[in-house]
Amino acid sequence: MVMALDRDGTAVEVCWDGAALFRYVYRPDEPQVESPRPYFHPVRTLSGDLVTAYRPDDHPWHKGIAWSLPNVGTENFWGGPTYRRGDGYIQLANNGRVRHDRFAVAAAGDGAAHLDERLTWVTEGGETWFTERRRTAVTAWPGEAAWACGFEITMRNVSGHPVRIGSPTTEGRENAGYGGLFWRGPRSFTNGQVMTPEGTGGDELMGWRGPWMAFAGPESTLIFRDAPANFSHPGQWFVRSTPFACVCPAPFFAAEHEVPAGSPLTLRYGVVIADGRLDSRRCGMLAGQTGRWMEGHFD
Repeated sequence: MVMALDRDGTAVEVCWDGAALFRYVYRPDEPQVESPRPYFHPVRTLSGDLVTAYRPDDHPWHKGIAWSLPNVGTENFWGGPTYRRGDGYIQLANNGRVRHDRFAVAAAGDGAAHLDERLTWVTEGGETWFTERRRTAVTAWPGEAAWACGFEITMRNVSGHPVRIGSPTTEGRENAGYGGLFWRGPRSFTNGQVMTPEGTGGDELMGWRGPWMAFAGPESTLIFRDAPANFSHPGQWFVRSTPFACVCPAPFFAAEHEVPAGSPLTLRYGVVIADGRLDSRRCGMLAGQTGRWMEGHFD
């Protein structure tokens, strides 16, 4: 595993066996209306298949894989318009920014890459609402034609008041519970197959609850795992295969979660990026393997 940071201090690239697995842009240069925040793009399989989209025409605030929250109290850290009960989607002056402050650790070793990052959540009005510690660990499993990425997000409310985190669904829009670790797939993944421990499907799995969900495109499969320690486990999932591909383990899908002033909120997720169209049995095996691996990196 090889890690390299940009000389201009905007991104880090992680490679395995000479090929780039992903580029993590931690200082994006994007309009305020898109709620600038760090994101992973491009993301590729071990064989090089592209599995993320960036700034698609329909939703330019969708950025590969990113921790994105649309309803944070009165603020929007997702990008674009905000859904408000009775008004629908309206563009407000509330698009916040997640600012990278520093890496405490950015290193590759023991067959894995590690990022330990500090960030600050700042509203469009300039108020600091959260500080964050974000840990990322990456490892390759060439025998499985796959690699895995583990995430731990700890947000601490420093606003001085309680903050309720929700979604457009908690504001009244049915089946729009997005918010969290959001993946937007490239156009080639449209009409792909969604898999869960209970079988396969598509858009009808919107709002399903369970420990993991996978999405298979033409030549590759992504598996998302919700950690048992998360307050919302087993996770409720936002998923679409049409008109575009996306998956989001959505902890605030149907109910707001209040973070008291001064308190932390910690969530963990695992993602597997695999070559080939896997079946549900194989996805379940890799989801379990990812969980065991994460236990050794986020203790």
